[in-house]
Amino acid sequence: MLSSMSKSLLWRGLLAVVIGVVSVAWPNVTVGALVILFAVYAFIAGAASAARAFASRSAGPVVGYLLLALLDVVAGIAALAWPNITALVLTIWIAAWAFVSGIIEVAMAFRHGEDAGERAMWALTGLVSIALGVVLAIRPDIGAVSLATVFGLFSIVYGISTVVLSAQLRKAGSTAQPLANPVS
Repeated sequence: MLSSMSKSLLWRGLLAVVIGVVSVAWPNVTVGALVILFAVYAFIAGAASAARAFASRSAGPVVGYLLLALLDVVAGIAALAWPNITALVLTIWIAAWAFVSGIIEVAMAFRHGEDAGERAMWALTGLVSIALGVVLAIRPDIGAVSLATVFGLFSIVYGISTVVLSAQLRKAGSTAQPLANPVS
């Protein structure tokens, strides 16, 4: 069992490193891939909404689901037709999300019952999220490429740590094997 888990972690780590290297080396390709993934998601969501429309027994939900399906398909087509604008909008959406979640995290730092360390951590992560949101909102054109690069760096670090974890798990498994099967 530990051997298969170790192999799984090894392959996951190696894949993360490869994706990270590609993201850092070609951030524009990564942004393009994100836009294509968004379009694919929109098409799948549209198909699911259309399927729900025809699975409904009353007319009210049918119209609503068909409108949602149409909106999803239009969003997918728009993403493929205008990938630069789509990347810009996705970056602005991430900026808004980071800004709002940062404000909530800073507010959580002032909850009652938290110790000083937890308050500082909530405040710090909130301020970092707010800063990310502001920076992305100021320059979303550069922000999309920067996000791809940061994602790539994160993937590389995650991949390396997963490969190391795989090696540690393999070592622990080989150490535990003689204990599990003692010689009589």
